[in-house]
Amino acid sequence: MSILSNNHYLFTSESVGEGHPDKLCDQVSDAVLDYCLSLDPEAHVACETFSSTDFLLVGGEIGFSKDIDLKEFNRQVERIARGVALDIGYNSADVGLDGANCLFMNRLHAQSADINQGVVGKGLDEYEGQQGAGDQGMMFGFACNETPALMPAPVYYSHQILLRAHELRHSGKIAWLRPDAKSQVTIEYDGFKPVRIDTVVLSHQHNPDVDYETIKKTLIEEVIKPVLEPTGLLDDKVKYFINPTGKFVIGGPDGDSGLTGRKIIVDTYGGMGRHGGGAFSGKDPSKVDRSAAYMARYIAKNIVAAGLSDRAEVELAYAIGVPFPVSIMVETFGTEKASREKIEEAVKKVFDCTPAGIIKTLQLKQPIYRKTASYGHFGREGFPWERTDKVEELKKLVK
Repeated sequence: MSILSNNHYLFTSESVGEGHPDKLCDQVSDAVLDYCLSLDPEAHVACETFSSTDFLLVGGEIGFSKDIDLKEFNRQVERIARGVALDIGYNSADVGLDGANCLFMNRLHAQSADINQGVVGKGLDEYEGQQGAGDQGMMFGFACNETPALMPAPVYYSHQILLRAHELRHSGKIAWLRPDAKSQVTIEYDGFKPVRIDTVVLSHQHNPDVDYETIKKTLIEEVIKPVLEPTGLLDDKVKYFINPTGKFVIGGPDGDSGLTGRKIIVDTYGGMGRHGGGAFSGKDPSKVDRSAAYMARYIAKNIVAAGLSDRAEVELAYAIGVPFPVSIMVETFGTEKASREKIEEAVKKVFDCTPAGIIKTLQLKQPIYRKTASYGHFGREGFPWERTDKVEELKKLVK
């Protein structure tokens, strides 16, 4: 067993697949959110989903700014929830859930008027007419130059492994894979630099008629190595743990219950960056748990992309009903190329961190959320908060 020096250490992050019970619930909640926003971009949504054996429950608070047909709305919510399960591959009780025939329950209700008045600018007189934060709390964003996506390597490659498995399962190239899956990557660091991959864990649900050696060989050769070999971090000393219990036939909600918002570290930075504690899925952008975390990532990524630091962590904090952040902090971990004070001052000038400003900047009233709910909210192109369009403004201000 090797002993690492003070500058060398191991860091581990995990990911879970779209068929993980918690991720099933995140996707249902975000699909309901997307439907609400398609009906009314001003909708306020806090949707939670619970799953267990042969059961799906959707509940929470929803408020619309206009009249809708509630009977049709509830019919569509059930259709959407069942459709998400079927899209993932939960089409039979044998694989963990039968989306078409499982018991479904809807417990959605109207949003609290007390919360709503602060969000829409009808709270305290001094904030009249200004959109306030949907809750108090602190949100963090993080970026580093370890990967092309400016994400920490352990969580990024954990996601990539499961994305590869996702593609092979849905294409039918590995027909015996079932929906539920988890991955984990341990990387050895020298300071802030990844130097080698130490351990890879992959647990993937499978059909009962496949032998263990076939599963192990296929997952290493067809899933893991095509992702990790191009990194240059894979050597012949890497340790693989593939389905370490020896069998993973029972999975999905039949193997473990699922709940919206239980994979907040998977959703963000794999533990490499701090987390304020608020989950994302099922929440409309008036909830700063979600929108401010996206803004903090946007800021941090632009700082690193501008070359102002190798690592950046941004904290934004809010008070419910108040239309501006109560604090903005930038941490660069000693990797800054200019003074941290100058970087922070530039951030305050370039980025509008009011709740209304965040929604406008990142165009968050669109039905874009279901696709965020698996394989990480960060580090994948196509989302507005992954743009690096503020690089030149930051460079100019910091000089």
